[in-house]
Amino acid sequence: MAEPGPGLALRFQRRFLAARPLRSLPWPELEQSLQTAPDSALLADILHKTILHPLCVKYPPSAKYRRCFLTELIRKLESTAAEPLDELYEALADVLKEEESTHCYKNYLLPTGDCVSLSESTALVSAGTTGLLTWEAALHLAQWALQNPAVFRDRTILELGSGIGFTGIAICKTCQPRTFIFSDCHPHVLRQLGQNIRLNGFTPEPAVTWSTQTESQGQEVEGESCQNPQVIVAELDWGSVTEKQLLGLRADVVIAADVVYDPEIILALIGMLQKLCTCRADRKAPEVFIASTIRNPDTYQLFQAELDKVGIRWQMIPAHSSCNFLYDVQPDVTILQLFI
Repeated sequence: MAEPGPGLALRFQRRFLAARPLRSLPWPELEQSLQTAPDSALLADILHKTILHPLCVKYPPSAKYRRCFLTELIRKLESTAAEPLDELYEALADVLKEEESTHCYKNYLLPTGDCVSLSESTALVSAGTTGLLTWEAALHLAQWALQNPAVFRDRTILELGSGIGFTGIAICKTCQPRTFIFSDCHPHVLRQLGQNIRLNGFTPEPAVTWSTQTESQGQEVEGESCQNPQVIVAELDWGSVTEKQLLGLRADVVIAADVVYDPEIILALIGMLQKLCTCRADRKAPEVFIASTIRNPDTYQLFQAELDKVGIRWQMIPAHSSCNFLYDVQPDVTILQLFI
């Protein structure tokens, strides 16, 4: 047997609750375990840690995902001499009664024992944007943050292109920032972002007052416990935001994930970074970290070339040494630290 039953069930749990691609689940190990000891108890354990888990009951992945998962579990059961498992078939019958929804949930179990639950779109493109689901670079950046909490502790963080909020919520739950400013420019994304922040126990402050709140309240929270950071959601357009507004944010750290995928967006991002550089007055320049999935090497090289052109130095952050919730680390995801 490749690994003990309980460990295998937990591996299924972490991947399933986050609705990771079904092919990434440890099916070969399950087959080997069942061949070694054809016992339906292991399958029952997996069922209770996935489909019947309280998180799945409350915040379920899509009906299609659960249906395909259960179908594969049943296939594994029927390929062995194990006793039939009635609750497995009953669970599938229940899922088959459900109608497909345009939204689903994903639950990311953090190494701290906490969880980030997100409502996401089931479509790649929804409401004219790709921002209504979590992308790989956001997972990669969050894992790096969890391994480097000192970068964020007791500091004001600005996230560009927050999407539906995974990276920022994970940082708020584990890294104890003083203030976390989520930002995006698409109205549907901002609406979903606010819902996910509330879903995870935080109360976002009204976006309409973000430019004045951060400067006035940044001093007020000085010295307070960062167990419950101040959370702000800002509508921020990189092209129209002013240097005065950016100065008001008082950001110590700026992060972004999957924002380098289009030449026009790259130029807007570079312009935004230049504004951050020139608006800092007497304050220390913020630390900047940008995670990217390299889908098109030419586009990524353009980003690096544009950084060089405007004099923004950069260095690549080394890859993770271990995996916690980023189950299938993508070799084409990188993090750059920028020096503005």
